[in-house]
Formats: sequence, C-alpha cells, structure tokens
Amino acid sequence: MARVVVVGAGMGGMAAAARLAVAGHEVVVHERTGTYGGAVRQYARDGFVFDTGPGLLQLPAVYRDLFVKTGRERLEDVVELVQVPVTARHVFADGSAVTLPDASRGKVIAALDDALGEGAGERWSAMLTRARTAWEATRRPLLEEPLRAEPSSRDLLAADGAYPALRPKGLLRLSRVLRGLGTAAPALAEVARDELRDPRLAAMLCGSVWTQGLDPATSPASAAALAYVEDTFGTWYVRGGLRALADALHARCRARGVAFRFDSPVAGVREKDGRAAGVELADGSAVDAEVVVASGGPAAPGGQGSADRGMSRLTVLLALRGARPAGTPHRTLVHRAEAPGQPLTVLRPDDPALRPDDAHETAVLTLPVPGGLPAEAAQPLAESLLATTDAAGLGLRERVLWREVRSPAAIEAETGAPGGRVPPPGLSGGGGAFLHPANATGLPGLYAAGGWSHPGGGLPAAGMTGAMVAGLVQDPEWRGSV
Repeated sequence: MARVVVVGAGMGGMAAAARLAVAGHEVVVHERTGTYGGAVRQYARDGFVFDTGPGLLQLPAVYRDLFVKTGRERLEDVVELVQVPVTARHVFADGSAVTLPDASRGKVIAALDDALGEGAGERWSAMLTRARTAWEATRRPLLEEPLRAEPSSRDLLAADGAYPALRPKGLLRLSRVLRGLGTAAPALAEVARDELRDPRLAAMLCGSVWTQGLDPATSPASAAALAYVEDTFGTWYVRGGLRALADALHARCRARGVAFRFDSPVAGVREKDGRAAGVELADGSAVDAEVVVASGGPAAPGGQGSADRGMSRLTVLLALRGARPAGTPHRTLVHRAEAPGQPLTVLRPDDPALRPDDAHETAVLTLPVPGGLPAEAAQPLAESLLATTDAAGLGLRERVLWREVRSPAAIEAETGAPGGRVPPPGLSGGGGAFLHPANATGLPGLYAAGGWSHPGGGLPAAGMTGAMVAGLVQDPEWRGSV
C-alpha cells in the first residue's frame, strides 16, 4: 500500500483521506491552518454560535455512503440529521410571498397557485420535469464518474441540450432574434423568463443558482437541475450546525488511522522520475509519498483550476434578543427589486445549541459578492442588507444585540482561496466552461480533491471527490461508482 499525503483538511480532503485509509494506505494530512473543515466553520460569542460556511445540506446520501464505506457507525449515529419542513420562504419585491414545503411536489404546486395565482404551480412543476431530464442525463458522468481527458468523456457534459428547453415560437422566437440570440442555447435566465412567465417564478429559479455563486444570465439552462435536486431530494440541517459534520468526518479519519499535521503549510509538490514523490513543507523539510492529494484549491501547491473563478460571500451574523417567533422558516430568500434574480439568504435555525437560551435567536444573512470585495465596502453593504430585511418585514434590526460582518477576506484566511472565492457547482453545457478540472492531473501520482476539482463546489460534490480520488488511486482505469 502507498504512503499518501493530503494537502488541506477541507471536507474533500478528509473524505479522500478516510477512504484511502480504509483501503490500507498510510495517510497524513497537512493543513496550513490550525483546524479542519475548510469553509465549514463556526463563530461563537456570548453563547451564540453561527455557521460561517454552508448552513444547510443537500444530498446527504453522499455522506451516508462515505460513513458506511469507512466504518461501522452510520452518519446518523454520529450526527443528528433533520429534514427541514420548509424548503424556503420567498419574499418578493412586490410584497407577495410564498412558503414552499420541502420535497412535496403536490404541496408546492398548491402553495404557488395560492400565493402567485392559478397556473403558477403547474408552470413551475413543468420546468422541474424538464430539469429532471437534465439531471438524469448528466447525473452519473457529472457527479459519480471521474472526468477524463478523452473527448468522449467531456463532450457529453460540454454539449448544450441536456435541459430540453421549450422551442420558442411566435413572439418568443422573434424576441430571441431581436436580442441577437438566434438559435443559440438559452441561458438559465432566459429559460426562467420565457418558460415561467412570471417574474416571481423566474426570480425563484434564478435565485437557486445565484445563491451558489453562479450568474443566471450566463449559466446554461442545465443549471435548472439545481432547483430540481432541492425540490426532489429535500433540504437537511445538522443539529449543532454544519460544523458537526466536519467534526464527525475528522473523527472518522482519526479512527481509521489518518494522521493530521496542523499549522503545517505545504510549499510545493515534489517530483521524481516523472511522477509525484511527496511534498516540501514551508519550513524546508520534505515528506516522501507515492501519492499526493491536493485539496487546498487552485492557489495551493498541486492545486488545479482558475484562481479567479467563482464568487465570494458577505456574511452578517446577528445575535438577536427575543425568542424565535413560532413558525419562522429556517431559510428565507428575499428577492430585491434593485437586483432581480439575486436574493438575500436569511438562515434562522431553530437549534438550542446555537443560542444562549430560548429568549434569544441567531440569524445569518448571506449574499454572494465579487471575490476580493474591499473590507471598507463590507460594513455599508451589511447595513443595506439589514435594510432589505426590514423592507421584507422580518423585523430583525430592532432586535439586534450585536452583529459580526465577515468579508471575503475572512474566507480567504480560512480557505486560502484568492479573494475568498467559493467554488461553484459544476454544470453540464456551456461548451464545458462550467466543468472543474479532473481529479487525475497531468502528473502521475498527483490527484485533486475538494470543491475546486471535479465535480465542483458544494458539500455533496466535495464528498464525491473523495470517492473519485480513492477509486483512481486504487485503479487508474476506475470508471465510477456502481
């Protein structure tokens, strides 16, 4: 069995480490900071606790599989997973609102008809049915199989057409011609406008990709699959916050014999005889290895992909006086008139572990922002976001005890990603521009894991990189999960 060095203790790096250790390899993880989890961290003060990275989980089956394959304890044995009853409450710029039940298509249709008018639910459902076609056509090559260099592997994912957009007719076709689009494949924003025929429904669809750091005006129509996944498989919360998932994965790695070296930055990947031979640490020492797994992102040694891709996040942590009102949804998306398709996300978890007592509440405001947003711009933007919640009737400002504003610089410090950028999910279509670099690199023995490699950003995809790297290390011809 091989000696393996993993660069970075993010979720993808730990997922790879656990699987490789179970396969019998000797695994050591070198992490430049003092802790694990990458962006999956928490901020605590005065009895209030906040997730500073992702606050909700989709496709928990990825982590269920990881824990089944790496030990006897199931995921539910080590963390408490809760399926949220409401996917989200959407508050629109015109004052209307709709609350969507989680993973219940019939109830969603009824809720949309009641809130937005008869027929709204069926238009939304028809769009999701077309998105299902895109999901089924690309799920396996995009999420479960390694991306390969040969054209046949990339062509399927690069080609537009997985999402069967309605053929434009009449005025819709004329509109495309006048906009200079002709027969070009439609972007998601165009699909939302032309197929949903209600700016509020369009805002819901566009918001599903905007919140993940993608621009709906340039994202391919296949991005509608992101809304389909949420609608079909549900949204989940981990009691104690998503950091508990990182804690559980770290503990699983340790139980499988993975060694961690914190505050141990890697300066470079060593090569010998045309393949990876270990790493050089920042202190000048060398660590020999037959396999190196780079999971620290594009700016880290061995990292793949573009350092200027993706967006960052501005996050405002609110410590609130007063009990959490009954019936408050876990997640609210506030659609802003000044930025159509770019909603503000408000998370208000009902979790006693995150508040000092039941006479207080926590809330987290999150907005995608350009990478490298200047620190001096963070406070005024945070103030404007609070004003947005006031206009939406959430009543948060008057209850604020204190707030903590986290700019992209905080994300950069934790993850090392230039400008604090967060990797977006990989998408099919768009000529392959939305795919991430393959897990097998051009240097034998060097593999890429984490959100900056195939299949992309998000907790489920990061977990999948661990399976892909472990499979490729065992068998370079490995073609994916069964």
